[in-house]
This record gives sequence, C-alpha cells and structure tokens, in this order.
Amino acid sequence: FCSFAASFCAPSSPPLGSMLAHGRVLAVAARHVGRATPLLATRAVAPSVRAVAPLAPRAFGSAAAEKVAKTLETEIKHEEEQYEQAKEIKAFLKKSDFKFVDTEGDVNIALEREVGGKVVRIEWQLTSPFNADADAEGGEEHLDEEATDFCLSVEDKSSGAGVIFYCSTQTGEDHRYLIGNVKAFSNAAEKDSPSSYNGPEFEDVDEKLQEAFDEYLAEVGMNNEVCDFIDAVALDKEQREYLRWLKTVKSLLSA
Repeated sequence: FCSFAASFCAPSSPPLGSMLAHGRVLAVAARHVGRATPLLATRAVAPSVRAVAPLAPRAFGSAAAEKVAKTLETEIKHEEEQYEQAKEIKAFLKKSDFKFVDTEGDVNIALEREVGGKVVRIEWQLTSPFNADADAEGGEEHLDEEATDFCLSVEDKSSGAGVIFYCSTQTGEDHRYLIGNVKAFSNAAEKDSPSSYNGPEFEDVDEKLQEAFDEYLAEVGMNNEVCDFIDAVALDKEQREYLRWLKTVKSLLSA
C-alpha cells in the first residue's frame, strides 16, 4: 500500500512534447523582454471592513424558554389536580411487615423484610400507564390487565447464598402471580453474574415441587395483597416521577 501511495502521490514527469513546447514559449518570451511595454499604474486599495456587533448568547430566560416554562406550569397544575394515590398503597403499608424502599429519581422499587435470619426482598420498576398494544386493541379496558414483572429473593444473611424467583403479576382473585424461573446462588458474585444459570422454567419442574415453592413463598410473605400493591405502586411511581421531571425542567428553564 505504501509503494502504491508513493507512486500515486509523486508528481509524474511531463511528456517530451510538452517540454519542447514549453521551451518554445520561453524563447518567444525572451525575445519580447527587450521591448518597451507600457506599464499600467496600480493603486493599492484598502479592503472595506464593516464592523459587526457580536451576537449576544441566548440565555435560558429567552422567549422560547419562557414559553416552555409556562406550558410546563400548566401541565404541572393539571397533573397535581389529577393525581391521587391508590388507597391500596396506604392500606398495605399500615399493616404490612415489609419495609417500603423508594428513592426519588430511581425507577426501582422494593419491599424488604427479615424472616428467620434471611432477607426477603421483592423488587420491581415503575410502569407506564400507556400501553400501545392495549390502545390498538381498543383501549382502557385492557389497562387493568397489564402485568408487572418482579423478582423475589431470599438470601441468607451470614452465607450470602439464596434463591431468586422471577415472577409477574396476573389478573384474577385466586392466584395473582406467575413464576417464570427459579435461580439459586451460593454467593453474591454468582447472584450478580450475568452468565450464571437462571434455573429451570418453573412449569417444567415437578408439580409437587411447584406446590412446595408456592407454599414457601406464602410463608415468606408473598400473597395477593402484595401483588395488588406491586401493580398500584408501579403506576403511582411513574406518575410521581413524571411530575418530578416536569418540575425539574421548569425550574431549569425559569432560572
């Protein structure tokens, strides 16, 4: 490649015919050197320069920013008037043994408790109230049927070993959640490793083992009321974070 580039970039020698023609031109020019030729007087002209005032940088207090801020203020007022926390949330927290873990700006939510030297933790995320699939099928009647994915982990405080149930809520009154996989881990590194075995599909294990796992989950606190709470908080969290986002952007543009 280097030799090719060198040959490609190096100037090539002009052909012989061109050299001869060039020589004739030079000879003719030389013959005219001795002749007096009138010279045109030249006058230096200074370039015309027009001073241009520098453009002032646009600040956040511009008309566009003010327009956005006013629109945000209207949206904030609307959201605050429409927002109402579901009754299931307060009712559950009053009587539950679970500790509610919720941090502003974080999409993750959790319930946590200790049972017999083991930490039981249920984790899930906020859920958008808008479902594109449901809207395409005709709407709001499908909103309540939206499932919420969650995982329930039981971890030994001393050894770090434990098990994780990957689940999702479902509609109904009999059994409000489905189990997808059951993962076992012997330490924290195996628990957090993306390549560790996630366990078998729950429906593929023996039915007696399925029943035993269901009983165990009920023993550590998993029930239909927890599922109701998970679904309600997933939507409530999204509304609260959206309202917080509106206020943050408005504060920035109003400064």
